[in-house]
Amino acid sequence: MTTPNPTRDGLWLDDLVEGATFTTGTHELTAEEIVAFARDFDPQPFHTDADAAAGTFFDGLVASGWHTAAVTMRLVVTSGPPIATGIVGGGADVAWPSAARAGDVLRVEIVLREIRRSRSRPDQAWVVVEQRTLNQHDAVRQTTTARLLAWQRPRHD
Repeated sequence: MTTPNPTRDGLWLDDLVEGATFTTGTHELTAEEIVAFARDFDPQPFHTDADAAAGTFFDGLVASGWHTAAVTMRLVVTSGPPIATGIVGGGADVAWPSAARAGDVLRVEIVLREIRRSRSRPDQAWVVVEQRTLNQHDAVRQTTTARLLAWQRPRHD
């Protein structure tokens, strides 16, 4: 694989530091958005019908975890760490400790936990990030530990 061309100005591997933190912008979930996403991707009653959701485990309409994950990804891409070569994932562990609901204003807090340079490709590294997606009351709606691929700034000799 060759080094990808950067799609925007941003941080290269050389710029990344373990322990660095980032906080994204916000996104407010609406009931209409929750239902629309669920109709297309997770059509369960507690995601698609507020009346049917009233008697469920969630006791009301909630966003699909996958909807929360999609919002998280958008926030990370649009206002998270500006990785010069984009957010290239190599796997993740995702959990939803509590369900996101209409009216939640979500943001993502990100910590760069570990940078592991490749032995065979020293211009590349895996960056382990921990992310917490929180609402306006700091309730954790999603946790993610992800491995991202980052590249060293190209040298122009």
